[in-house]
Amino acid sequence: MVWSPTPSVFSSLKGKKFPFFSFVTILLAVIVIHLIFVNNSITTQIFSDYFSSRSTTTARTSVLSPPISPHLDPVPAPVVEERGNGSYGTQEEKEEADLAVKWEICSVWRGVNAVDYIPCLDNVKAIKKLKNMKRMENRERHCPEESPRCLVPLPEGYRSPVLWPKSRDKIWYNNIPRPKLVEYKKKQNWVQISGEYLVFPGGGTQFTSGVSSYIQFIKKTLPNIEWGKRTRVVLDVGCGVASFGGYLLDKNVITMSVAPKDEHEAQIQFGLERGIPAVLSVIATQRLPFSDNVFDAIHCARCRVHWYEEGGKPLLELNRILRPGGFFIWSATPVYRRDKENQDFWKEMVALTRSFCWNTVVKSPLDSNGIGLVVYQKPLSNSCYMKRKENKPPLCDENRRNKSSWYVPLDECVPKIPIYNNHWPRNWPQRLLQKPESQISDVDFKKDTDHWNTVVSNQYLQVFGINWSGIRNVMDMNARYGGFAAALIKQPLWIMNVVPVTGPDTLPIIFGRGLIGIYHDWCEAFNTYPRTYDLLHSSHLLGNLSQRCDVIDVAVEMDRILRPGGWVLIEDTAATIKKLRPVLHSLHWKIIVHDHFLVGRKGFWRPVSSE
Repeated sequence: MVWSPTPSVFSSLKGKKFPFFSFVTILLAVIVIHLIFVNNSITTQIFSDYFSSRSTTTARTSVLSPPISPHLDPVPAPVVEERGNGSYGTQEEKEEADLAVKWEICSVWRGVNAVDYIPCLDNVKAIKKLKNMKRMENRERHCPEESPRCLVPLPEGYRSPVLWPKSRDKIWYNNIPRPKLVEYKKKQNWVQISGEYLVFPGGGTQFTSGVSSYIQFIKKTLPNIEWGKRTRVVLDVGCGVASFGGYLLDKNVITMSVAPKDEHEAQIQFGLERGIPAVLSVIATQRLPFSDNVFDAIHCARCRVHWYEEGGKPLLELNRILRPGGFFIWSATPVYRRDKENQDFWKEMVALTRSFCWNTVVKSPLDSNGIGLVVYQKPLSNSCYMKRKENKPPLCDENRRNKSSWYVPLDECVPKIPIYNNHWPRNWPQRLLQKPESQISDVDFKKDTDHWNTVVSNQYLQVFGINWSGIRNVMDMNARYGGFAAALIKQPLWIMNVVPVTGPDTLPIIFGRGLIGIYHDWCEAFNTYPRTYDLLHSSHLLGNLSQRCDVIDVAVEMDRILRPGGWVLIEDTAATIKKLRPVLHSLHWKIIVHDHFLVGRKGFWRPVSSE
């Protein structure tokens, strides 16, 4: 880059208004600026060239990062770690070779597909010991006593996923060769086979003519739903292939689509492959892994949950996580069919929702497909509970009630509505930068937001050579206040913000900002299929985690859920990165260590039986 002084500087020098040392000072400044540009450009080039050098016919390729802005400090050259012939030149490299793990493909129980292995949902040994399964206990988490140190194989013919936004409507068949739903849901237009693709026409059990018209039907029935403004964060229970959430993205609505791993083969897997937020979960005997009072709306379209069972525990769970003033949108046959079975269900729902003090906002007429819906609203205060003739279900004793949502049984009581100055956040997108009512100070919230804006714009998007145009599904493994996700909000991606159960409970803050998240313990496997995320981000998680579990087990889980060609972006102590580095090398990942950051890229390598 050539720099030229402004005319005013030239004239000042010609007029001898500056002494000689001033001229030297200006010259030195020019040299420093030039070195900054050159050094940053070289660093970016090293990252980009290194990670793109492994491009194959089946992997995404990297593109060069944009030039770095001149206000950045000079960036030291990264340490590129790749060994071509198995030789180790330093003592540290020899030590890493001794620590390398010999990997094998997972050997699983009969009936479990190793390609789609989920350790805490496919633990057949534990499931067989269950005394009861009538409440779908077998669909809940049952983690093995020891984390499996094995790698899931790739499906035959696997290739890098179709990129967003095309992926919403079609994915590669060979990536998820599961044709069962094609036949089973043929009349409902869930999914179809077209050549080498699985195609998603946007149909569903309650919207066979298309989800777009169904979303419009909800808006017409309930105008103050205000998609993408008042209503930003939605839970879709029993989501099918996640088309409802996928099309709501056009309305600036982020939907957490949930369903169990059941006979509706691979529905959550389809959703994630399409680039739509989704997670495996079930309303059975334990709380969902979400905070109290966080979802703006909850939707259920024929989700096959008997809400009134066990004294209404399943519906009490929705009440727990629904924001005060939030809507429950229920589209199911009891709403509009007149046979005895459906009407008995409807009468149970009427009695149950009244006992919760839910207001029936509207019950729609039938739409053009002959379906209807009802919308309930959760109260904003506890006054209705105090006026009930019968204290059933009872109000919870908040001093004795478990505040956790991790392996905690469903409530049998109604939690009191917390007293806030304002229950409802500002409209989207203003709420993203609004500090929700919490224990965090305004200063800490702003400091965290500013920190992530700087790190993301100056380093993550600029320096590390990551091809962000090929990234859709992202997970922040230690999300704190959601600052990382907020800083990336303009990128065409979504982020699952994970709050570790052993740390501060910041998940309500994340939801309050209009983002989505979930609780998890990283000493266990996450509730997702293999190969479902493009990038995993971790900031100061692994060092603390290693006090409870082995970093090797965490690396195995990262390898399981990361797609081939996907990235890890880890910020941690030098000691932690030193522990992790040989493990990732043994997985044949490409790695660059840059100060206290580790950037890694997973390849298509899988072990063979002879290794």
